[in-house]
Amino acid sequence: MNLRSPAILVSARPHGETAVIARLLTEEHGLVAGYVAGGRGRNLRPVVIPGNLVEVELRSKSDSQLPFARLELVQSRGPWLGEPLPAIAIGWATALTATVLPERNAYPSLYVALGALLDAVCNAGSAREWLRGMIAYEALLLRELGYGGAVPAAEAELAPLLEIFALQGPLIERYLLADRKADVMAARGRLRERLGRMV
Repeated sequence: MNLRSPAILVSARPHGETAVIARLLTEEHGLVAGYVAGGRGRNLRPVVIPGNLVEVELRSKSDSQLPFARLELVQSRGPWLGEPLPAIAIGWATALTATVLPERNAYPSLYVALGALLDAVCNAGSAREWLRGMIAYEALLLRELGYGGAVPAAEAELAPLLEIFALQGPLIERYLLADRKADVMAARGRLRERLGRMV
């Protein structure tokens, strides 16, 4: 695999002493993984943050080899990771995406929707302004993977949105995360708890 593309970094797992295995969502190639040499070093640590928009260059010698990835930061989500609610929301959206999508299947609508959701989380005045987008993104994931999912009305208030968010959780757990680790769903539980304090 050889490609150069804008991408949303959705997970970064340490590998060896200084490297990172990054998973990135691209519009045309879907979810791709790459080995980032020095990803835990001082220069790349601010780049290898889930939620960041990057320009990725992947190069591999064969299809069976994990590609080497070079990342250039385009837009950082780092400043919002110091805020508890945005940090949890970014963490949940990226962890869910990294966990449930198969690699190398293009989902252009999910790429666009995740970018819009992350922008909303980072730029909205409060969670009331991006919660509908989070629910819509989860519903889109369910639909794209063949399990349905409903989008709330545009005028929905916070309490009904939280109810829809609560009802959608078991669908995600049953259909998308059935064979996955429970710690992914725990991130959603933390987000729901924080949002519940706003009512």
